[in-house]
Amino acid sequence: MARPSKLDLLQGTLDLLILRTLQTEPRHGWAISERIQQISRDVLQVNQGSLYPALHRLERQGWIKAETGVSELGRHARFYRLTPAGRKQLEVETSDWARLAGAIGRVLEEA
Repeated sequence: MARPSKLDLLQGTLDLLILRTLQTEPRHGWAISERIQQISRDVLQVNQGSLYPALHRLERQGWIKAETGVSELGRHARFYRLTPAGRKQLEVETSDWARLAGAIGRVLEEA
């Protein structure tokens, strides 16, 4: 079986990546996707069909807020930023992820 060149994101991981990407500054959807790809050195690619439903879900949960602005290309875009509740959720999800990654690492070491 051929190995895929890009890793599929685990369910729930996308929310964490989006929140982390928005921690430093507001970004529009395309910029969020590009930043995740850049930081992961092209290992992770977020397709638009996954990104925008996740952004809408995070907005409904009150973790991010969208505002209309103009992109670097001069186009109207929705810029997303973390809310205070989103910052707290990022802390929770980061801690959960670290615990999960540690547990998986221990299983792999023992196996």
